[in-house]
Amino acid sequence: MRKIVALTPALLAACSTAPAAPADPPVHGETPGHTCTEEGTSQFIGQTRSDAVGAEIKRVSNAAVLRWAPPGVMLTMDYRADRVTVWLDSANKIFKIRCG
Repeated sequence: MRKIVALTPALLAACSTAPAAPADPPVHGETPGHTCTEEGTSQFIGQTRSDAVGAEIKRVSNAAVLRWAPPGVMLTMDYRADRVTVWLDSANKIFKIRCG
């Protein structure tokens, strides 16, 4: 009986199949069709943070990911071509917008 219990995981593993690999595996930090550009984002400087403003910044910058950066918050230093970062002051006003 102990031999059967010990062999069960091996027997079950032999029955499993590996999942098919995706045709185009995603590259970390890149969303196909989304490369951030800062052109046109200066119009948002001085505006107050809101979901609508964030959505418009994403649209104008062609970013797939929006990251808010309130004062005093530490950010990761990884580079993402599809991300826009929006820095806020203590009054939730936008003072800087950068891609990456």
